[in-house]
Amino acid sequence: MHQVIHEPDNHRFIIELDGEPAKLAYRYIRGNKIDFTSTYVPLRQRGKGLAEALVEEGLSWARFQGYDIVASCWYVDQFLEENT
Repeated sequence: MHQVIHEPDNHRFIIELDGEPAKLAYRYIRGNKIDFTSTYVPLRQRGKGLAEALVEEGLSWARFQGYDIVASCWYVDQFLEENT
């Protein structure tokens, strides 16, 4: 299992990999909204559940903080549709 690291100063969650990290980026929107804007996993690391781990951690954190969640990232949007 890979450790998901929150980098609040960079508005992202990452999983450290050899070379390029897997990332889930977000931005704050007016009011109490947070928008998950993109999910990226390096090509050779895909299919290992890394994007899902990032999204689960990011959504859990956002819900705990009380944010209204917006998903302009297609992967996060699909995850929300399938898991809510």
